[in-house]
Amino acid sequence: MIGPALAALGAPDAPHRPVSGGDIHRAWRVDLPTGPAFVKSNDRPTSGMFAAEAAGLEALRGGSLKVPKVLGQGEGWLALEWIEAGPATPSTGAALGEGLAEQHRRSAEAFGWATDNWIGSLPQPNRWTEDLPGFFGAQRLSAQAAGSGVPTSLRHALDRLIARLPDLLPPEPPALLHGDLWGGNWTADAEGAPWIFDPAVHFGCREAELAFTRLFGGFPASFHAAYQAAWPLQPGFAERVDLWNLYPLLVHANLFGGGYASSAGRVVRRYV
Repeated sequence: MIGPALAALGAPDAPHRPVSGGDIHRAWRVDLPTGPAFVKSNDRPTSGMFAAEAAGLEALRGGSLKVPKVLGQGEGWLALEWIEAGPATPSTGAALGEGLAEQHRRSAEAFGWATDNWIGSLPQPNRWTEDLPGFFGAQRLSAQAAGSGVPTSLRHALDRLIARLPDLLPPEPPALLHGDLWGGNWTADAEGAPWIFDPAVHFGCREAELAFTRLFGGFPASFHAAYQAAWPLQPGFAERVDLWNLYPLLVHANLFGGGYASSAGRVVRRYV
């Protein structure tokens, strides 16, 4: 129900209607006296999920990419600035690539985040870790390998791969990542400027973010070219794309089953 959100926003009788916006929560357009808002609501929310999303959005704000302002948040709802969507152009993609490269230059002393959060509806552990192989191995691959969608044989293969990560991953500083940047989590506004939303924020490897943008598509060539021009990726990135994308494949195996575990198994066999 959206009632608690409307009451907390001081507009219990505000006009509202359902809109598309996600698989986990219900989504609404609410016409507040101050203007339209996008509201997510859930009658049975996972404790802390909306608070983690709000914190992630606030962490991303202030850079060159537009991020919706948090208007309010409760245990069962999150209200955000409304984005009036428009058509994306090549310049939109270029601005997204340049802005993401700038965002990635925001760094930290270690990999991780101050709190755990969520990737989709799954918990995402973010314990601070000094080295990239340790973070990606334990907080990403091992964490998902324990899920019900990953067969025992794949778990054993992942253990062997994790032992090899120090030889496979490049030296990269921690970068502020959106964390769930697929084609459905960005849009162009009416002026063609890119916005990002629905994050799973943490300090990770920028290669992981760029690899994920290639997994399901949804990013124009101008995006990739602009990122590379702003901050070139290290040699060998193309050979590491599938390695990084093991994490979202395992996430999808645990969320949806199907052939995602088999796809992950084929990737693991390439590296062990």
